[in-house]
Amino acid sequence: MDKNLKKELKKIACKVRLGVIKGVYSAKSGHPGGSLSVADIMTYLYFSYLNVKADDPKWDDRDRFVLSKGHSAPALYSALALKGYFPVEEMEKLRKTGEMLQGHPDMKKIPGVDFSTGSLGQGLSGAVGMALAAKIDNKSYRVVAVCGDGEIQEGQIWEAAMFANAKKLSNLTVVVDNNNLQIDGTVEEVNSPYPIAEKFAAFGFNTIEINGHCFDEIEEAFKNADLCTDKPTAIIAKTVKGKGVSFMENNVSWHGSAPNQEQYEMATAELNEALAALEVE
Repeated sequence: MDKNLKKELKKIACKVRLGVIKGVYSAKSGHPGGSLSVADIMTYLYFSYLNVKADDPKWDDRDRFVLSKGHSAPALYSALALKGYFPVEEMEKLRKTGEMLQGHPDMKKIPGVDFSTGSLGQGLSGAVGMALAAKIDNKSYRVVAVCGDGEIQEGQIWEAAMFANAKKLSNLTVVVDNNNLQIDGTVEEVNSPYPIAEKFAAFGFNTIEINGHCFDEIEEAFKNADLCTDKPTAIIAKTVKGKGVSFMENNVSWHGSAPNQEQYEMATAELNEALAALEVE
């Protein structure tokens, strides 16, 4: 990856994480851990990969994105705001009654959201439907879905995966945010989905395992997905829950907890320090 692009993406990822922390703190509720773990993936998608137009969210030929693990909505909202879909100030209204940005993505209210999610396991089916529609309509747009490693314990995920392979949906890429933690503990303790890559391969997917915080590896994985023309792709992205905020990293208690004022100030200070360091590189 071009070093200037990589530096810019790292800066944007810091800002995405700052938006996550701002939103969850303002709401006094939400899911910071999984939002922070997927922030680099969201940054790469919206600022390097997806062919979308913030000033025309319903553009027919846009690439589609589905956040199947809908509780990580703060990361999606923060990326959309930075991309220009709506003002970044909206993050301060997260989860407020009557406001646009609710706890889970709503395609009827939020510009840039292609599919409403929240009930785990269902988003991938929506993404499969979009990819099939593109094939039927002879359209070239791509479809990306992000799933959680806890979410793939849901049976509907594997029904969708089987169908995607049966229909040779090479325009579909599934990213598994493999941060190894879900609300009740590690994914092994709750209901182990491992080995994840081998499971998707058994369902006929082109599979790739990466460090989900390395932009070089993220870029190469999506290039690989684009070159695969006979089957869907699954990217298993190894990540750190709470990435970017030291006291949240690999701490399951931050799956669905909001920081208090002291914690909010500590988190924003860390992220602003990381951003400032990138500015002077």
